[in-house]
Amino acid sequence: QCLIHSRLRVPHSQGVRSLKIVGTQLQWHRTILLWLGLLLQTAFAGTCSSESTTESTSSAPPDRGEDETLRRLVSSTGGTVRRKMAQDWNYLDLQNIRATLIRQEDTILFSLIERAQFKRNDMAYQKDAAFMKEAGLVDMSFVDFMLFETESTHSKARRYTSPDEKPFTKPSELPPAILPKLIVSEELKYLQAIEVNLNSQIYAKYMDSILPTITKEGDDGQYGSTAVCDIQTLQALSKRIHYGCFVAESKFQSKPDEYRKLQQAGDKEGIMELLTNREVEDRVIKRVMHKAATYGQEITDTHALQGPALSEEQMKKLKVNPESMGKLYRDIIIPLTKDVEVEYLMQRAVL
Repeated sequence: QCLIHSRLRVPHSQGVRSLKIVGTQLQWHRTILLWLGLLLQTAFAGTCSSESTTESTSSAPPDRGEDETLRRLVSSTGGTVRRKMAQDWNYLDLQNIRATLIRQEDTILFSLIERAQFKRNDMAYQKDAAFMKEAGLVDMSFVDFMLFETESTHSKARRYTSPDEKPFTKPSELPPAILPKLIVSEELKYLQAIEVNLNSQIYAKYMDSILPTITKEGDDGQYGSTAVCDIQTLQALSKRIHYGCFVAESKFQSKPDEYRKLQQAGDKEGIMELLTNREVEDRVIKRVMHKAATYGQEITDTHALQGPALSEEQMKKLKVNPESMGKLYRDIIIPLTKDVEVEYLMQRAVL
């Protein structure tokens, strides 16, 4: 706050107007005030002197100058934050990748538990639903409509410029990002350049195999909640599966010659065999089943957490079936992740 107040004594009008704008943004929390005060000190050190000399001769309206000052401030701070994040976290370190994948297991399981509380609600997936026709929406189910609207919003926040984020909607149908282009480090440039998107397969597997497994037949009318849970689950599955690109890049850097040789021979099966670690896969499946048994319990103040060793009667009361969750990973998530890795490596080996 002292930093901000000291800047109010700047004699030129450009600095004062810029501070008024930033002050409008600072009405959230004392901590944020102090943080932005520090950023203002840095920003004004390089901009106030030059802007004060040009203010009197500028023909631009006041709002345009204020917008430019804010744009420079956001650009400079955003660039600083992005560079620092890239330095603090090695995205290709196998231990870091493993930690990320384990955390994503939790996200997927909790998303499935949330969806399982509602019935199948087939009407939410029908393209000829009466309420969709009444709204003037044809050839699109309610879930598809909500998915498109959600991805359109997320696209503006540059979600799909991240290497592990892939849209279910065609990129050409999504609006451009409002935020500046995402800057990645040199080591991640191939992850951003190579395009692998298996979302059409993920969507089909979700509708045909996963939904029937985790939901009960029937219609409870909760179409809005159904769509929201579906979208969260689809996005979690997509992120987990496409994180295989990070795994593939890390493995390629450890054995570039071997992968290039297999790629040149068009040997996808050889690439699949080279990247496969069945021992790790078995551990992942076992861990997911244990988590499902734990997270799926109804915990009360008089009920101690049982862990994975549950009776048959207790297993029936779980929100999701641990065996089904293990099967989900064994038959869908792990195979699709490895397909992503193979497709990535087929492109990566020629770069």
